[in-house]
Amino acid sequence: MKIRNFSIIAHIDHGKSTLADRLLELTSSIDKSKMRPQFLDSMDLEHEKGITIKMHPVRMVFHKGEEPYILNLIDTPGHVDFSYEVSRSLAAVEGAVLLVDASTGVQAQTLANLELAQKENLTIIPVINKIDMPQAQVEETIEEIQEVLNVQKDGIIQISAKTGQNVLQIIDRIIEKFPEPKGDINNRLKALIFDSKYDPFLGVVAYIRVFEGAINYQDELFLLRQGIRAKAKEVGWFLPQLKTQQKLMAGEIGYVALGIKDPTQVRIGETITNYDPDNIIEPLAGYKEPQQVVFTSIFPRDANDWPLLRDSLMRLRLNDSSLSFEPESKSVLGKGFRCGFLGLLHAEITTERLKREFNLDLIISSPSVSYKIVDKHNNESIVYTPKDWPHYSGIQDIYEQFVELKIITPRQFMSQVLKLVVGRESATNVLGLERLIIQVKMPLREIIIGFYDKLKSVSQGYASMDYKIIGWHKSDLVKLEILILGKVEETISKIVPRSLSMQEAKKIAEKLADVLPSQLFELPVQVQCESRIIVRRTIRARRKDVTAPLYGGDYTRKKKLLEKQKKGKKKLKERGQVSIPPEIFWEIIKTD
Repeated sequence: MKIRNFSIIAHIDHGKSTLADRLLELTSSIDKSKMRPQFLDSMDLEHEKGITIKMHPVRMVFHKGEEPYILNLIDTPGHVDFSYEVSRSLAAVEGAVLLVDASTGVQAQTLANLELAQKENLTIIPVINKIDMPQAQVEETIEEIQEVLNVQKDGIIQISAKTGQNVLQIIDRIIEKFPEPKGDINNRLKALIFDSKYDPFLGVVAYIRVFEGAINYQDELFLLRQGIRAKAKEVGWFLPQLKTQQKLMAGEIGYVALGIKDPTQVRIGETITNYDPDNIIEPLAGYKEPQQVVFTSIFPRDANDWPLLRDSLMRLRLNDSSLSFEPESKSVLGKGFRCGFLGLLHAEITTERLKREFNLDLIISSPSVSYKIVDKHNNESIVYTPKDWPHYSGIQDIYEQFVELKIITPRQFMSQVLKLVVGRESATNVLGLERLIIQVKMPLREIIIGFYDKLKSVSQGYASMDYKIIGWHKSDLVKLEILILGKVEETISKIVPRSLSMQEAKKIAEKLADVLPSQLFELPVQVQCESRIIVRRTIRARRKDVTAPLYGGDYTRKKKLLEKQKKGKKKLKERGQVSIPPEIFWEIIKTD
């Protein structure tokens, strides 16, 4: 049987998962009675948010005439926070279907994913989706694709993934254009781990692409980079559920259960080979380590759950190698972990998975980026969270990371978009007839939190963005400390430019006053900057009618109950214990 390995890459919401559904139907990979929209998106969070979070491999068989072809598809995410998932999938295939929405055209993440595919020297098939929509601009989109890919018009397939129109042409073009995988079944085994998960019975289950040789059930295996022996407890394909087989051969994509119970022993990008201590071979290239840009501290509300949190993070890291974490301990919050993410959505998805999949009750600090601090003695240190920010009296210089931001926007929204980046160094280029590419250098801090939502708002959802880090730049920043009932809440402290400190302090205080639950006593909310209180808001006490059960009688009875309530509120305030729900943190950082 002939094999074609490929991925679908696109900007978010351009129809990757819907196209995957049509391919599953055309190849009869899924029974019609079991088919549902976005079939490969297996997580509840993916369906709730309408986005793909994890790559999803599936093996399909298509008969062209009398000849069967194996089509190994890896469906990929489209959001910029999950671009590392895309890069890993592209290293395991020979071709990529580049999907572009006809109503919005080429977007920033389209270009970013295209660049990743070109770096891997993949064969690319351009496809325009949603041609059946009333607002589709097919001709304009064709011109944009021709501009970025340098292809002929007849080389671009026009489809509707929703109705299935022309989707069969994609399969024909995949078979015609994508090269067969190279590799010899008689060579020594070389397989690349591009993803993995943990199974309580089988241990670590590695998702692999076999480049050379074959892997058989019960084979003795060796992980080259880690130097660990393992055994093939089970091998098989993705249909898309795991289907056990006797072997996987060169060119195939499948899985192998390694029987390893310690998740830290298996890493994404590892090379699997046969165990032969007398014949050591070079590992495959693997992957470049992802660079985390958003950091937050996570603590279990119950201190006894720390081991569960540690094990949960280890298992999540098996499935998400762009997640990083290391232990940290705070006197107030106890033991927890400082975690690194590729973006704010990545952080939100990961913490939600910890709560849902492992039933953890968590305290989460406000996400922040990393800063470089130079003290009065010229010593440098990297600060990841506001809790670790040194006292202002000992700081000499502060540096933060800057990015090169690429924004693609229709011409009519250019003025509104430029207002978001006013005062920044920028350059503008033309893309097609109706759209512009704006390139800007600005702080990573401004990009990570809130910028994407603002961009979508001012452009009515038509603009898109992508960015890459370019280095450290000196900045004038200060730390805002939030005091609730006179107690500093480090988990919601924030680093802001000095010039915006008062504006940001008012914003935080007003938001807290809105979202914090009222207590039985007055709750003061204060914001402190460099040992000075600059903003205060007071949350009024919640009233309870303690006289409601009384039916008539002397007024002194009511007065006695009211005095008792007053004393009780005073005692509650003196104790000063206020529980802040974790959801409050996300509400604060999303404040515009």
